Amino acid sequence: MAKIRVLTVDDSALMRQVLAQLLSRDPGIEVVGSAPDPFIAREKIKLLNPDVITLDVEMPKMDGLTFLEKLMAGHPMPVVMVSSLTEVGCDTTLRALELGAVDFITKPKIDLREGMEEVAQDLIGKIKAAAMAKVGNRRPAAQGAVGAASLASRLLSSGSSMLKTTDTIIAIGASTGGTEALRAVLEVLPPNTPPIIVTQHMPERFTKTFADRLNQLCRISVKEAEDGDSVLPGHALIAPGSYHMTLVRSGARYSVKINQDPPVNRHRPSVDVMFDSVARYAGANAIGVILTGMGGDGAKGMLAMKQAGAYTIAQDEASCVVFGMPKEAIKLGCVDKILPLDDIPAAMITYANRM
Repeated sequence: MAKIRVLTVDDSALMRQVLAQLLSRDPGIEVVGSAPDPFIAREKIKLLNPDVITLDVEMPKMDGLTFLEKLMAGHPMPVVMVSSLTEVGCDTTLRALELGAVDFITKPKIDLREGMEEVAQDLIGKIKAAAMAKVGNRRPAAQGAVGAASLASRLLSSGSSMLKTTDTIIAIGASTGGTEALRAVLEVLPPNTPPIIVTQHMPERFTKTFADRLNQLCRISVKEAEDGDSVLPGHALIAPGSYHMTLVRSGARYSVKINQDPPVNRHRPSVDVMFDSVARYAGANAIGVILTGMGGDGAKGMLAMKQAGAYTIAQDEASCVVFGMPKEAIKLGCVDKILPLDDIPAAMITYANRM
């Protein structure tokens, strides 16, 4: 197979050098060039035709977001953002994902070489996933909002106001491309939707910013989960970065537990960990949804949910940014419905209304 051709765009010469050294270790990746700013990057993209670019957020002459927006409008291609672990950096990175970036990595706070060494395998994995990702066919946020309002209206008028939300739990897992997929699902749901718990592969700090952004867009309440939070109708809890989230039950009351047990499938939070707990404590009173993402995290957990009597849904290949996690679940034969992203909210509500 041909090597994945990567162009690195960063105003730091040291960062460009470190990225080139780390990525070049993998026999399937070739760093074909680098650029210190978006203007030079634009010319090198035309000249070198890379498969993937890494893009710094803060650069001279033109910031990364402006360049990304122009790139996606004129020459859509897979982009992995290089972000900082600050409140502003989290918000900017989430905006980059809205604009079409496939994924992101975070810059270390102190020692650049040592810190990047620690995330080298994660970076390589994200570059490979980005090379396979679908880009350029995402809805603009404004267009998505119009569609969301229309679907939400139809859901409400179709009788969802009588939803039986006492026992039903909806569990959703996602990874690469999942931030926008989750927005598309959650923003259309009516306020009395059954309780939702979500595991999205994302570092700490980012999950708080992500949950807060969703809370502003959605009719349901969305927050980053804290240990002991109750699982309630009209609310969605997002697993915090670097922590597993599990469902527990005491009598008729559901709540979540947060822990830092070892990573599962190289992930913490892990979708498998969440799904396994839902299978154990909610059983047939659950709906499991697996969205876009690389790898296989969540597939075995969805199988456990299916075996416990849950109803299961997977996002279809055509609407996934990366058809990894849903594909693995489908291969295990544990998926009841394979649906385009835009059809998943209505399917969740319709099935919940039957339970």
